[in-house]
Amino acid sequence: MQFSSKVLIKFSAAAVAVASIVGCGTGSAKPFSAGSATTSVNSNSGSNSGSSSSASTPGTNSTPSTAPVPTPVPPPAASADPAGAIVYGSLQTQPGWQTCGGCGNVGGTGQGPDYHMTQGISNPSLSGSAADFYVNGGPAYTGGYYFIEQPTIQNPVSYLRYDFDLFVPGQYANAPQAIEFECQQTTNGNTYNFAWQADYDSNTWRVFNFTTKQWEGTAIPLQRFAPDTWHHISAVFHAAGTQAIHDSLTVDGQTMGANISHQATATGTRLEFTAGFQVDLNSSSTPYHVFVDNLRVTATN
Repeated sequence: MQFSSKVLIKFSAAAVAVASIVGCGTGSAKPFSAGSATTSVNSNSGSNSGSSSSASTPGTNSTPSTAPVPTPVPPPAASADPAGAIVYGSLQTQPGWQTCGGCGNVGGTGQGPDYHMTQGISNPSLSGSAADFYVNGGPAYTGGYYFIEQPTIQNPVSYLRYDFDLFVPGQYANAPQAIEFECQQTTNGNTYNFAWQADYDSNTWRVFNFTTKQWEGTAIPLQRFAPDTWHHISAVFHAAGTQAIHDSLTVDGQTMGANISHQATATGTRLEFTAGFQVDLNSSSTPYHVFVDNLRVTATN
């Protein structure tokens, strides 16, 4: 498989300017333009998270496997969404994805991994334009985090759904330490974080506590994603007062109730609404690719 790249943007720890609190860490980079729909973003900045995990099976090389090109399909219908919901669609194709140095490596210090995001991937893809999230090695347990800002929502979200399709190439079936996704809203000086982690170490799904900066275990088991096929993941959340609530997680049509809540974090930062995605290295720092398509966020004010 070949990746085309019209714009290449590199980051270093010294070049990343920290702004507001975004994502699962401590800061964010200033926005940059990702250029065209076919874009590669490189990063080699961050921090060692020092997380504990077991070793995973190394991948065979750093080139994704080639898969047949499927017929493009539209994203899933949102018939269950409330009337008047705001839809942020095809986020994997949007310009403006950012990374923020060490913010994906909570509580760590030192060098981060080499990671990048490439847009405009036609194979493998469902829509004809997927995004490739790739981590190319580095200190064990570090992660490559990307986020994209969206039009803000003034009030805490009364309904929020994050859904996407995920493809893991066969040679990387057991390479990840974890795969993470999130939405985050800051309003009235409070930050509401809505995040899930597919944790390959414990084979469970975990949620993020933004106040303590810790991933917390749940009773929801993780069935590792079968390789060389597309999986659909959908998570529903909402805010109630100053509580950020994980309602449910659906994987390949199987819905698992969560009902997990955390207190919003008083950050005093600007009004903001973002979506994020992260790939984490295992104890062997095994490089791997995953592909994301039909990424959309649906919310009500």
